Amino acid sequence: MSSFPDRTTAALVIALGVLGAVRAIAGGTQAAAPPDAQTAATQHADLAAIAPVSKGEDELVGHYGYGAVPTAQQIEGWSIAVQPDGTGLPPGHGSVSQGADIFASQCAACHGTFGEGEGRYPKLASDSKLTDEHPVKAVGNFWPYATTVWDYINRAMPFPAPHSLSPDEVYAVTAYVLNLNNLVGDDFVADRTTLPKVVMPNRFGFILRDPRPDTHDVACMSDCRKPSDIHITSSAEHVGLTPRTTGPLDEMEPK
Repeated sequence: MSSFPDRTTAALVIALGVLGAVRAIAGGTQAAAPPDAQTAATQHADLAAIAPVSKGEDELVGHYGYGAVPTAQQIEGWSIAVQPDGTGLPPGHGSVSQGADIFASQCAACHGTFGEGEGRYPKLASDSKLTDEHPVKAVGNFWPYATTVWDYINRAMPFPAPHSLSPDEVYAVTAYVLNLNNLVGDDFVADRTTLPKVVMPNRFGFILRDPRPDTHDVACMSDCRKPSDIHITSSAEHVGLTPRTTGPLDEMEPK
């Protein structure tokens, strides 16, 4: 099997031949006959000199040889996942008081000074319970692990510049958010040891495996239901669940 440069060279040879024929016709002369084997071989050698050179197997990246092998430092920069037990947390620490200052400058514009949420941005703290008729899902009543709070802040916040906070700053903001939800005291210092020990109220409210059985739909091949036989009996319309596109969000349409 020929290599990629060989295929490229062959394509260039054909392209040059077609270009030469076009030029001959444009000049009012008869198109030259296809080059003989010796001429083609000479052109092939000339083009091979400027064609991409195959790299060694250890240097070749991707199908066409483009790109570069990422360094260990580059991989480490994106390997930032933190597990529920704290695996992946970096060295560092941050206190509640330090977090309050960072939160005020980096987070409060969207989430409010005390995590109450500004406008339609998410609330981070709430007295709501998940058993309420209309529960407000916040960090304190919904999130299962304190380490997940650190992980999310680290990779996605602040909103205008995600992944821009240092590990110490993330620890501090995490401590402050946990304190807003009355999960830790004012003297709490978050680090890779103390954070996994914080037991969140909804820690056991999630399931790891879906207990519902798998179902498989079978395509109808005969006596199938016609679209005209399908009747929609209910929808989210008129119940304030779907935002309008022509007016204020969640405004109910007149019935």
